[in-house]
Amino acid sequence: MTQLDGRTVIARSLKQQGIEHIFGVVGFPVMELAQTAQREGLQFYGFRNEQAASYAAGAAGYLTGRPGVCMTVCGPGMVHAIAGLSNAWANCWPMLLLSGAPDSYQREQGAFQEAPQMESARPYVKLSTRPDSLARVPAYLEKCVRTAMYGRPGAVYLDLPNDIITGTTEEAALRWPQRCPPAPKSLADPAAVTAALAALRSAQRPLVVVGKGAAYARAETAVRRFIEHTQLPFLASPMGKGVVADDHPLSVAPARSHALQEADVVFLIGARLNWIMHFGTQPRFAANVRIIQLDIAADEIGTNVPTEAALVGDAGAVMGQLNDALDAAPWQYAPANDWWVSLRAKIAENQAQVGVMMQDDRVPMGYYRVMGEIRDHIPRDAIICSEGANTMDIGRSVLLNYAARQRLDAGTFGTMGVGLAFAIAAAVVHPGRRIFCVEGDSAFGFSGMEVETACRYRLPITFVIVNNNGIGVGETELSDPIPPHVYTPSARYDRVIEAFGGKGYFVTTPEALRSALRDAAEQSMPTLINVMINPQATRKPQKFEWLTR
Repeated sequence: MTQLDGRTVIARSLKQQGIEHIFGVVGFPVMELAQTAQREGLQFYGFRNEQAASYAAGAAGYLTGRPGVCMTVCGPGMVHAIAGLSNAWANCWPMLLLSGAPDSYQREQGAFQEAPQMESARPYVKLSTRPDSLARVPAYLEKCVRTAMYGRPGAVYLDLPNDIITGTTEEAALRWPQRCPPAPKSLADPAAVTAALAALRSAQRPLVVVGKGAAYARAETAVRRFIEHTQLPFLASPMGKGVVADDHPLSVAPARSHALQEADVVFLIGARLNWIMHFGTQPRFAANVRIIQLDIAADEIGTNVPTEAALVGDAGAVMGQLNDALDAAPWQYAPANDWWVSLRAKIAENQAQVGVMMQDDRVPMGYYRVMGEIRDHIPRDAIICSEGANTMDIGRSVLLNYAARQRLDAGTFGTMGVGLAFAIAAAVVHPGRRIFCVEGDSAFGFSGMEVETACRYRLPITFVIVNNNGIGVGETELSDPIPPHVYTPSARYDRVIEAFGGKGYFVTTPEALRSALRDAAEQSMPTLINVMINPQATRKPQKFEWLTR
């Protein structure tokens, strides 16, 4: 009888379930497992730290719709990867963490790197489990993939003891489940569809908010059709950008605060009323705002603000229902009214203010000048990864997205350190696409060594470090004592990538930045542009404090 070892069973099971990429750090007991996965046709990307590898896996799950996979060693390696589990949990992304564990017969004996791995993962996952035998590994992996994708997507953890990985079984004893199909596309209650459209028709100041749930659901075609059919003003959440292009004439992104504060009916399409949307409460929202909510999870309905019409189901399928209803009974929001007049006035005011800052040639540069140059050099189909407080927030308003799933940033969990990992995942999932990773110097420091990973795999990523010498604001020189938020002034991050064969640029003027961006576009290896800005540069004045305090 043909014997198969555990490594082969695990690798073939992953391939059977549609997994193509694995991100991780190898060692005992997963070294040979990673090599076997490569022999079975999977691509393994070795990272420098499990934290970054786990972030990459979550991003891959979001970009592909099937769980991104991270593989780690026991104990500390698994604990490091909890960072990615928590980020996937907060963002509702499908992800699978596979971690080695000591032999089952050594459990609770103080084995090498023994840790309560299943218990540690459990707060952040939909399922934390361990195969009870090698013969059932294919069934366990199918369930892990299905659980990660079905319902509200999320993370799953599978514990792999060394005796499972190195064990053997007769091939005839194995049962290989069919590949788990994509999640069923559930429809909303028809009565809720009717109620939602009735609420929109009754609104004087309606607003559509498009979230990353719509992007994940591949609902962009249906959402664009709905927006253009109804002529409703819309606003995108940070990673909902591009579901409808940022430069669409119905976008009111430059008037975000005004739109949220004054709208009387808000239609949430795969967006949540969490901190990013200021909990749906005053002063960011009107006191008596009426909410229409489309979400895959029924338990999200009514969070923080009561919902008038609850559309529970797949975003693409439910938007199809709304479009069908509009085909049967057409309705369009009037293009000429006081709401649109006030929105367009605020858009023009804010765009004029930002435009002045984007043309400011003073040196050292400010954020808006840097972002303006980057925007002018990014191809329309490029994927933008961004993190860092001011760098990310200002980039959200200046760096435009024209298609869904073209922006990855700190997201719902506000996670810093994700940028390089997200950029690597995007380059792996979309080979040949230009990837721009725009982040602050503080954010870069979390996982800066991953530029070696990008260079090793020759991934066409342009890293742009907006360097202000610190967290939030920096200083031009170090004092004694060194303030907690201050880093080494004028640090040469560009030289880091040069150590691994990439190309670095150190720029201090708009002309030098423009030249560096042009040259970086011609390179086949990863590039890093270290842009020095005014350490005291900030955002334009805000009407409200950050968050709702």
